[in-house]
Amino acid sequence: MRHGQSEWNAKNLFNGWIDTDLSDAGVTQAHQAGSLLAETQIQFDFAATSLLKRAIKTLHIMLEETNQLYVPEQKTWRLNERHYGALQGVNRDDARAKWGEAQVHEWRRAYDVLPPQTQGHPTSITVDGKTYPAFDRRYDDIPETELPHGESLKVALARILPFYESVIVPHLQAGENVLIVAHGSTVRALTKHIEHISDADIMHLEIANGEPIIYDLDDQLVVTDKQVI
Repeated sequence: MRHGQSEWNAKNLFNGWIDTDLSDAGVTQAHQAGSLLAETQIQFDFAATSLLKRAIKTLHIMLEETNQLYVPEQKTWRLNERHYGALQGVNRDDARAKWGEAQVHEWRRAYDVLPPQTQGHPTSITVDGKTYPAFDRRYDDIPETELPHGESLKVALARILPFYESVIVPHLQAGENVLIVAHGSTVRALTKHIEHISDADIMHLEIANGEPIIYDLDDQLVVTDKQVI
């Protein structure tokens, strides 16, 4: 599932790896999503999320709503949002005015088009007088060469897959229920992989904030049923 609305979602800013919080609406969405999951009576065996607070808080709210805060969880940078490069912190409307609607749409939706790249890995970013964490000590164990300067959806999927294949897949093969709370582009990337969506068709897939997606998979991890609740 994609996290609840973030502060920057509400302000129409490109978010990416900048560690922004949930908005009030996002907190409400997380509670509502957890309540919907509780009604399904699914018992989770494992949970995973990113290193960004908007996803972590959403996961914890959902686990609390389902009375499953005890479920083992793993946080990983590999589930972080797609890095939007130099677009991070930029208002989408301002970006369209500067670069044009078609170019911004391609950066956002195309599978294999990189956004404008950043220089270096700043530890924080300041927008409208407020400073937000970026490449801080949570990434100290990651080689500098693996930290992104800006990612296409294809590059983001390549980042996600090692975690999915080495951690998530064994849980699924054991018949366990796994809860993943991540971000718009990382959920899109996983959806592309799980559902075998083409490069062209993935451009049209939208992932809403706080909307649980439930997959039933067979022994070969092929989708047998999908529900959006």
